[in-house]
Amino acid sequence: MTIVTEPFDAEATARRERRIAKINGIARFARPFGLGFTVPLMKLAVGDTPAEQWEDLKQTLLVPLIGILAFLLAWAVLAPRVQTSLGAIPGPAAVWEQAGALVDDYFAEQEKAREFYARQDARNQKLIEAGQADRVKVRPYTGRPTYFHQILTSLLTVGLGFVIGTVIAIPVGIACGLSKTFNGGINPLIQIFKPVSPLAWLPIVTMIVSALYVNPSDLLPKSMVISAVTVTLCSIWPTIINTALGVASIDRDLVNVGKVLQLSTWTTIRKLVLPSSLPLIFTGLRLSLGVGWMVLIAAEMLAQNPGLGKFVWDEFQNGSSSSLARIMVAVFTIGIIGFFLDRVMFALQSAFTYSANR
Repeated sequence: MTIVTEPFDAEATARRERRIAKINGIARFARPFGLGFTVPLMKLAVGDTPAEQWEDLKQTLLVPLIGILAFLLAWAVLAPRVQTSLGAIPGPAAVWEQAGALVDDYFAEQEKAREFYARQDARNQKLIEAGQADRVKVRPYTGRPTYFHQILTSLLTVGLGFVIGTVIAIPVGIACGLSKTFNGGINPLIQIFKPVSPLAWLPIVTMIVSALYVNPSDLLPKSMVISAVTVTLCSIWPTIINTALGVASIDRDLVNVGKVLQLSTWTTIRKLVLPSSLPLIFTGLRLSLGVGWMVLIAAEMLAQNPGLGKFVWDEFQNGSSSSLARIMVAVFTIGIIGFFLDRVMFALQSAFTYSANR
């Protein structure tokens, strides 16, 4: 009896293993951004254990898609049954239509800006040719802010507030973790101010910023500073608490080694404290960024500062037939941006901390 076996292609196997190794490297960057479902797809493409990859694909792509489709179906069925003063709650189709309308508004406004600058350039060129160069004026286009401009304003504001909060919170958290005396002195203040709503902070911040920031610049308007400081005051606490916990929980042997080597305080913090406490610091930063994003929307609504919060409030006050759908577009935008910001922070945590990569 003769047994026929297929020839073993060592070169093809090695090539496939190299491709799988590259895919595993890509997975380190794809998973933190919520793109883990692309990994089994790539592995299927190179022929790596189909049964295992289909199982991974089911968990990372199929199950989430089923959840999203079930939500959309329930929304489409139940929304028309809820009547408000502005009409029925818009379903997915109406919200999608208004999202497209907001995109069209953006491109229409961009076209108006181009036409404005073209007319301005033509007028100035005529003045120059007529020998009246002293009458040439260059003015910026002052059209109404579009939805995408408001998104950008909100992102810049939360970024400014988050940076200010991080610069304050990490040193304070390190001091709390290293010194029981400092922690005992500042902990009551943290517990008192941590639960304070942004709606309570906003009037105080508005008055203080208005008194101190008397000559605002175009790049940093007063409204942005007010919202950013409010974000800072409400979002620094998770970073302070997690940083203090991370510093306090580092291996005491490391601290003793630093004392034996007579390392300076700065060297101890830089070489021993920060590397050991980075996972918890990044956890605090992720929480702070999420809190800051929620606080910003409330602050913009109350203070009528430019951004997504003001867009929601304006649409609510507008009361048109499309207002509810546009508000829901903003709700989904806020949620998607919040998810993306969290994924960015998680990706940074995965890149800079050992525990996230083990």
